Amino acid sequence: MNLNSPLFDRIRTQREPREEKKREGGIRCDSPGCEAEGAFRAPMGRLREGQYFCFCLDHVREYNATYNYFNGMKDADVARYMKDATVGHRPTWSMGTRRGQTGFREEGGPTADPLGMNRAKMHRRPAQPKREPRYSPVTMRALAALGFDDAAGPEAIRTRYKELVKRHHPDANGGDRSREEKLREIIHAYKTLRAARLV
Repeated sequence: MNLNSPLFDRIRTQREPREEKKREGGIRCDSPGCEAEGAFRAPMGRLREGQYFCFCLDHVREYNATYNYFNGMKDADVARYMKDATVGHRPTWSMGTRRGQTGFREEGGPTADPLGMNRAKMHRRPAQPKREPRYSPVTMRALAALGFDDAAGPEAIRTRYKELVKRHHPDANGGDRSREEKLREIIHAYKTLRAARLV
């Protein structure tokens, strides 16, 4: 690649800086007739966001004392702007509402009910029978090992577990290890119930 080629002569990687009124000390104050250095930035106003005036200290104080972003706007416009500012001036929609829309069954179609005889049935939920919790066969065996034939509450399971461990533990039986297998079965059943989140 030849960097001295006339094809690459006009390519610029950065924008040209805006012309600023410069003098020897830097940027000049934007206030008419002021020759001081404009070291302080002040916003230009509404609809010119991101653009700034450069003022000297005295003029920036004067400008800031009288600056009003909403100058010239009506009260309703200011209120609307402030409300939109809460969501970053992005569009929003109501959630969970369907104002002015009717459901499929009320509109008609193959399930039309012109006399309204079935409307009460459509909006009424059928009573759900109370379902007993279903447990896996492993969980049911664990409940049976602790002496329960069906579901039991967490407190009842804990109480029964403590009672059975005390009864079958070798230390409680004078070192007799004949019930040790039953103790292992009880501990395994309790761990199974904990894994099933019943305890």
